[in-house]
Amino acid sequence: MQNLKQVIAQAEKHCRNNGSRLTLKRQRVLSGLVLSKRALSAYELIDFCKKEFGETLQPMSIYRILEFLKDQELVHKLDLVNKYVACEHINCNYKHLVSQFLICVKCQKVKEIHIEKSVMTGLQRNVEKVGFCLDSPQLEMNCICDACISSQA
Repeated sequence: MQNLKQVIAQAEKHCRNNGSRLTLKRQRVLSGLVLSKRALSAYELIDFCKKEFGETLQPMSIYRILEFLKDQELVHKLDLVNKYVACEHINCNYKHLVSQFLICVKCQKVKEIHIEKSVMTGLQRNVEKVGFCLDSPQLEMNCICDACISSQA
């Protein structure tokens, strides 16, 4: 991800435009996710804030902060691993396509890619054909990254 200061500044602007504030604690949690190369749990973010800022945040505070950041579309919750990642497109100024997350089952590295509109339309039709309504278009796939494959060889 790009320069942390630039990402935080863009996130602050985004929140301000939505009528909310990116408080210092929210910035710190977002920083942990931006700096991480993998998905992090709430408890890993508690450890990050303690180590990096000397601040002990309670689990409920972290979960509230993560919910806020998710509502602001600055982070994504990965349900497969019950962890969070910073949106790779915080600095973009356009509406994003549906995200697909490739999650390495070995090292927890996450890569966010987008699903092409035609693929998403086909998936939507398949869901509706069998009498269901899509609750969330976000897709998560368990994978193994190239680095983990190489280390096994």
